[in-house]
Amino acid sequence: MSESFDIIIIGGGAASAGAALTARSRGKTVGIVANPAETSGLYKAGHITNYPGFDSISGRALALQFRTQTEAAGAKFIPGRALSVTPLGGGFGVAVGNDFFMCRAVILAVGLTRESLYPGEAEFLGRGVSYCATCDGMLYRGKTVAVIGAGAEARHDADFLEGIGCTVLRFEESLRFEIRGGEKAQTLVAGATEYSVDCVFIIKESIAVTRLVPGLDSSKRGITVTRAMATNVAGVFAAGDCTGKPYQLAKAVGEGNVAALSACEYIDAKEK
Repeated sequence: MSESFDIIIIGGGAASAGAALTARSRGKTVGIVANPAETSGLYKAGHITNYPGFDSISGRALALQFRTQTEAAGAKFIPGRALSVTPLGGGFGVAVGNDFFMCRAVILAVGLTRESLYPGEAEFLGRGVSYCATCDGMLYRGKTVAVIGAGAEARHDADFLEGIGCTVLRFEESLRFEIRGGEKAQTLVAGATEYSVDCVFIIKESIAVTRLVPGLDSSKRGITVTRAMATNVAGVFAAGDCTGKPYQLAKAVGEGNVAALSACEYIDAKEK
């Protein structure tokens, strides 16, 4: 699948909703790459009492309202995880599973992500480490693979790999992991036990932003942005918890609004 948008927003929470509604009000086409609302931290939250306009509202109700409202405004949800953002022809290509989408600007609204990598993860990425079972699984048909991850997607990917003939070792993220090998990954250390594997599939809700967008500046506080929510990569903006504290809904929505305005200005300026 290949489809083009003015703006692709990565993430489906409060910052994403603020950005999508603003971009749509400016007449821009918007694609939102997001996991199901049920997997978000907002959905799992209890009662929220500090969001303007509501005395009290459940996280579930607010998450679903954000999604309903953005869809009604004309934004298109693209289910799945963004695997990479690649500069292409004056815009960007965004890989989502086996699909590829084009856009003119990107807004990162990924929330809090796991920036730390397992030892060996970066070294063997593409050489026995993968983030996408449906993309790379056939390369390991009939071989022994490990799946690290919790939740529905990890279970689905493990089932898929078993269905194509792989021997699958399943692990949740609570253990300490290390990936070892030579030219390619050969061993997964899980806790105190070593396993011989041909590939390690690491299934995360989202990819660490510094791996998602090569060259992106960030620190322990979050993605580095200007007051206009622009990153150091031209055409890429960020909003919400991924830019740092405070981790508040109102702040996320406001930053999403600013990021969308800046993305629209960036696109309009390139048309002149």
